[in-house]
Amino acid sequence: MRQTGIDKGLLAVAALLMATGLLTLYSAGQTDVPTSVHEIWKRQLLWLGLGVTGAAMVFRVSPRILEWLTPHVYAFSLALLVLTLIVGTGAGTAAGTKSWLAIGGVRIGQPAELAKLSTIVMLALNLGGRRDPLKTLWELLPSAIIVGAPVLLIMAQPDLGSALVFVGIYFGMLFWAGVSPWLLLFVASPVISLILAFSTAYWGAWLILVSALLLWHRPYFLEGAAIWLGNVFMGVVALQLWRGLAPYQQNRILSFLNPEVDPRATGWNIIQSKVAIGSGGLVGKGFTLGTQKRLAFLPAQHTDFIFSIVGEELGFIGVLFSLTMFAVFVLLLVRIARRATDSFSSLVVFGIAALFFTHIFENVGMTVGLLPITGIPLPFFSYGGSFLLSSLIALGIALRVAWDSRLAGYADL
Repeated sequence: MRQTGIDKGLLAVAALLMATGLLTLYSAGQTDVPTSVHEIWKRQLLWLGLGVTGAAMVFRVSPRILEWLTPHVYAFSLALLVLTLIVGTGAGTAAGTKSWLAIGGVRIGQPAELAKLSTIVMLALNLGGRRDPLKTLWELLPSAIIVGAPVLLIMAQPDLGSALVFVGIYFGMLFWAGVSPWLLLFVASPVISLILAFSTAYWGAWLILVSALLLWHRPYFLEGAAIWLGNVFMGVVALQLWRGLAPYQQNRILSFLNPEVDPRATGWNIIQSKVAIGSGGLVGKGFTLGTQKRLAFLPAQHTDFIFSIVGEELGFIGVLFSLTMFAVFVLLLVRIARRATDSFSSLVVFGIAALFFTHIFENVGMTVGLLPITGIPLPFFSYGGSFLLSSLIALGIALRVAWDSRLAGYADL
């Protein structure tokens, strides 16, 4: 009976993704020129062992205990983010940021990864305690503060990519909590207005559309005014927000819009990633034999652009296989969320699914040039101890919820 409580499907897909990711990371270090990532897969293996241990420990924690610990974990994660702003360090292309905590010059992790999980459980505690779905902006305010606090601290580092993940988590959990699609659209409209503000014509058309939708939907006057003014405000301050971005973040956006403008600098990453993926063809060049990778033309090939190695060496078949496994992994998490025995557990697991989906969507999108480069790692593939550890802890939570829901189902038989 106890053995059948484990979600073997989720465990098998996760193990397959981890094995594929470790092999891809090994390949990332096989180059014809000396690099610092030659044996980085060994360090990832150590983190993998630590993460599996952490997942096993979390699996033994009841969701009720997790619910009780949630405010304390959330407060602790915010404290770490504040500490990071004071003594944090940067790394790689984001050397000017304060995203990592370090002891004696050795980076020990990114508190933003813990903050993602703590925000998920804190949101679940807030949204799951309600009898009826949220229907107004005023009712959304507490949950917005829960998400906004870590987002503001992370933006101050600045780490735009991680901040966007929180947005994906928030909207995913609001959807699962039963919030109206119209309300979700209105909440998202200022962000859309910010994106479109770089074109006066597009922004003007969007503002007219929002105005028409508000007149048709007829929310409360103050709410409608707040939504409309929020869209106007975001359009007006777009230039100031642009100036507030770090130079490397501006370059990433510019290279996304037109990488050919500066192919040897800001556009280099996207161009080389596209070349690597496109050259893989149907079956790829073979494991460890990717040309762009072996010549070290592919940037950040062990972190941000590790998916480009999959495309170059395993081709379309390898890409299709990897994306299928990711899709199955996320869908299995959604299934667990649907079968959970209580709203808190259901929201936590769906938040975890939203976390993984956002990371996968952002990372794959930027490697093929469909999204700006945000420095977001690919789950179970990219090198990174703190993200791998948090991913496996999230997996342990999901497996525990699946275990409890299955045992509850058996008890009802």
